[in-house]
Amino acid sequence: MLASDKVISTILKHDTKVTSYKIALLRAINDVVLTYPDIRTYQSDVAVPLKLLAEFWIAYYWPFVDPNDPIQQGQRAKRQGQTINDMAFRPALTELRRQWEQVVGGLKNPADGFFLINELRWSKTGLGPSPRKHQRYPRLLIEAHQAAITAIAKTIQMPIRYAGPGEWSIFDKPQPFKAISPRTIAVPGTTPKDRCLVIPLDLWATFRQMSLWVEALCIHEWCLFTGRVSDHDRGHIYGLLTSRPDNRRPLTWERNQIDILIMEGTAFTCPWTEKPIAQGTPYDLDHILPIAVYPTNELWNLVPSDPTFNSHKKRDRLPTAERLAVATPHLEQTYLSYETSKPLVEVLREDVALRFATVTADAFPESLALAVTGLVEEVAEARNLARF
Repeated sequence: MLASDKVISTILKHDTKVTSYKIALLRAINDVVLTYPDIRTYQSDVAVPLKLLAEFWIAYYWPFVDPNDPIQQGQRAKRQGQTINDMAFRPALTELRRQWEQVVGGLKNPADGFFLINELRWSKTGLGPSPRKHQRYPRLLIEAHQAAITAIAKTIQMPIRYAGPGEWSIFDKPQPFKAISPRTIAVPGTTPKDRCLVIPLDLWATFRQMSLWVEALCIHEWCLFTGRVSDHDRGHIYGLLTSRPDNRRPLTWERNQIDILIMEGTAFTCPWTEKPIAQGTPYDLDHILPIAVYPTNELWNLVPSDPTFNSHKKRDRLPTAERLAVATPHLEQTYLSYETSKPLVEVLREDVALRFATVTADAFPESLALAVTGLVEEVAEARNLARF
């Protein structure tokens, strides 16, 4: 049996590909491993819902379903006299993109898929976005998102089945989590009915150790593949696949809730400069992991900070290990302050339940601060990012 690193490189470089599905599958697994770093503490095979992999596919394939410039991701075949789409989910994803661009007024960014999947992330019930975000977006967009997730999750089973030599040679057939729960640990937010792909422990560890290499190889092979099946320049494809979103959402709700706490006398401390933030003090609502690095507006990632430092020093960089050590108690205090607000604590607990596997209820602020700093360190090291 091939070693885990050989499995990854063989699938990407040598497997037969009539679509880019296999590349997208490995890239999604790689991103899941990076997104849930504390799963490794369980030393177990990991169950990943197909709907979670489908969310990443929305982001990856988003730039290829631009109605004005669709980009092929495989050969279009004829079956019983009808032309079959290069991607089985192209109609559903195209409709989702159309609904989204109506909401944002026709603005286009090739990375809007990343922004959207974090805005419409499934709640811990598995039934749709959290109520706070559900109210922000129209019903037709929510329905189009769920339809795209369903269509992509069905499609994903094909590359899972044919990855490697033969059928089911690398991965087992996906099953509901309740059927595999005794022998696996699930990523946060998984429900018993979720159909899951099981990632063996050794393969999970390989993705974690080689995340930067896997990402680079996926992008490279995807550019080569798309260049072969479309008339687009590989450099253009590279730009689409590596684009990252801007922070289009103003975070008005979150800032209003924090303003209320400050007006009631709660004082915050900038985790990077240790400057106090109280009533009358200007502040930025800073993304600990910048949007350009890790596009999420989840509440654990938003902290009041010194606006000058945030704009001129931090920007899109990540803190060093030394700065993280200094910041950790301030992050803990920030989360403790959020817990004094009923609206904020509900959102914070919901966001954390979908992200971290090791945060405990009895020591919530402390364990969350440690989990967040661990995630920052993992992302910085795995992707070799600039730090301040």
